[in-house]
Parts: sequence; C-alpha cells; structure tokens
Amino acid sequence: VCPGWFWHVRVRFRILDFHSLPEGVTKTTGFCSHRRSTQGPDVAYKVSKDAQLSAPTKQLYPGDVFPEDFSILATVKPMKGSQSFLLSVYNEQGIQQLGLEVGRSPVFLYEDHTGKPSPEDYPLFRGVNLADGKWHRVAISVHKQTITLILDCKKKTTQKLLRSPHPIIDTKGIIVFGTRILDEEVFEGDIQQLMIVADHRAAYDYCEHYSPDCEVPAPDQPQNQDPNTDEYVSSVSVLFFTFKFGLFKTSKPQRHVV
Repeated sequence: VCPGWFWHVRVRFRILDFHSLPEGVTKTTGFCSHRRSTQGPDVAYKVSKDAQLSAPTKQLYPGDVFPEDFSILATVKPMKGSQSFLLSVYNEQGIQQLGLEVGRSPVFLYEDHTGKPSPEDYPLFRGVNLADGKWHRVAISVHKQTITLILDCKKKTTQKLLRSPHPIIDTKGIIVFGTRILDEEVFEGDIQQLMIVADHRAAYDYCEHYSPDCEVPAPDQPQNQDPNTDEYVSSVSVLFFTFKFGLFKTSKPQRHVV
C-alpha cells in the first residue's frame, strides 16, 4: 500500500456512532487508559445484552450503493468466551447479506445478490480468538475475491471470498448491531470504534490513521460535511451506527423487512 494513499485518495466512508446512550449502553475506558496529549483515557462504550440497535441501511447509504470493495474497522473487547455477530446487514427480503462474527475462529458472512458464496464457503479465521477478554483492533479488507483480516496491526490472514464479479449488497433493508435476527447470542463487551470504509486499503492503515497506539496522539476527528459530496463524513469520538439523522433503536429486530 502506498504510504500516501490516505491523503491523496478521496475516500467515502460511513461511520457508526451514538448521539445519546440508549438502554443497555454505558460509557467506559477504551483501548488506552492513558493517551499521549490527552487529558484522560480513550472513551468506549460498554454494551449489555439489553442493547437492541438497528436502522435502515439507506440511512448510511441514502440513494447510494453499498461499495463492492471496502474495509470494516473495529476496536472491540468482547466479553470473554462470547460468540456473537458484531454487525449484520439484511436485504429487503430479510436475508442476511453481510455479517462479522466476533469470538473464537470468527466468521465473515457475505452473500451477494446471486447467493454467492454459499454458506460452506464463508471465510473462517481459524486460530483467531477475539473473545479472550482483551482489546483488539480488527481490520478487514474486502477486495475482489479475497478478504484479509489484520489483527492488532500485526497478524494478517487472507481467505478467498467466492462472490460474483460485480456483487450487490441491498441498501433497502436494515443493519443490526450486536446480533443476527432470531439469534439468541448477542454482543456483550466494550467497543470504541466501528467503521465501514469504502476503500479496501483502509484496513492496512487502520492502526496508523484511525486507531493508533497509546503513545501516539489520537487523530483529529473527522468533521461533518455535506452528505452529497464524495468526502461525506459523519463522526463523533466513539463510533457506532452513525447516521447524520441520528440513531434508531428498535425493541426487537424483525424477521422480514418492510
């Protein structure tokens, strides 16, 4: 990856965040208990099983398409021994098209408009344990027919992603945080950052530009810009489902999307 790409390429990305604290969510200390040049620790959110968060996908991509190649970036500390989906994207018919499971041997679920890949071909990252009770910086790069997981800025694993040449992820459905529809398992733990970046290269620079080491000052937070430009950013210090229009909370995700 060219070191200067971040500064010269116009990257359109969507970020997820809390404007207020819904039920089941409290503030806590984040990845760094002390960070250089700041007055205190990183801020994160502790999420309990009572937190039920979802929103229409079109709130992140109004009048837009989901990017073919992209990065998912997260700084998380799942409860030790847990196994749950951190993020789930459903199409208009209620079929899950995208999902990131955190736990032991995490799975990346991806199903394009043609049904590819099949469930037995979902990328499985053996030898990775995200639910060991520790903070982890997780960067996933999806590019063409490969997916690369970069864990804690060091361990890199690449798997095949047997999808169509021009895959489509429906933006007319919903995004659910912390679980899958009808799953009993829900995400419990701490989360500091969760981002979807419309560039597969962002994952390789996650620890440099988005979530640096504790001895490095925190990067400047992106400012809100015109959502009609290619550089639209909607962000606050700690990120969850960020919509410029606010956070939607549902009592229970429904099986079918209306």
